[in-house]
Amino acid sequence: MSKSHSSNVHFLTTLKGITGMLRNPDGVESVFDIEDGLHDIEAADLMAKHLRECSDTGQMIDDRWLAPENPDLDCLRELPEGTLGQAYAHHIESHGYDPDYFRKIEIKDDKDYVMMRVRQTHDIWHVMTGFDVSRIGEVSIKAFELAQMRRPMAAVICAGGIMRFMLSDPEEFPDLLEGISAGYLMGRHASKFLGQKWEDHWDRPVSEWREMLGVKAVEDLKVASSCEPRD
Repeated sequence: MSKSHSSNVHFLTTLKGITGMLRNPDGVESVFDIEDGLHDIEAADLMAKHLRECSDTGQMIDDRWLAPENPDLDCLRELPEGTLGQAYAHHIESHGYDPDYFRKIEIKDDKDYVMMRVRQTHDIWHVMTGFDVSRIGEVSIKAFELAQMRRPMAAVICAGGIMRFMLSDPEEFPDLLEGISAGYLMGRHASKFLGQKWEDHWDRPVSEWREMLGVKAVEDLKVASSCEPRD
């Protein structure tokens, strides 16, 4: 297969994902299509290079560390209130999620590993950041990922979210922009989430995790409006 034809196939995969996301913002498969289609672009290579050069994520990439199995929600539910494991179990069960929902890929290079590890821990990141699973919450956490990792798919989701809300839900557009701003600032301030072995420390309180990693509360990152109402 020629290079140009291969690039066209990736373009079509990404376009399929973007189209699916615009039609159904809640469709998870569209997100995976977007990322799979962007796998071979230069920005993805630069993301992996950036993360490999960071001391806390470089070792994780070298080790190809993944959680050995799906979390036992029954055991996590019994952990003390406020621990990461208890909060994660509540998050999963309250939304009726399957912890093993994500699309699997064979790990052949650094990019594959990064994609798999982030997919594996996506809902942990929700718990840690405090962003909910609404459409605005999902775009906000993508802004967090963009700041933390320079993840190309996150940039596409943010751009797609801006376009969709501007055209389809303009009354919510200011809230979306505020969420993107908060997510990006939080990601810039916090230590790299990719460098954490969350599953080895389910019993650590979320508050302790946040303090250790410098995770600021969403409320502290929101920017006050510069527009004062007229009398």
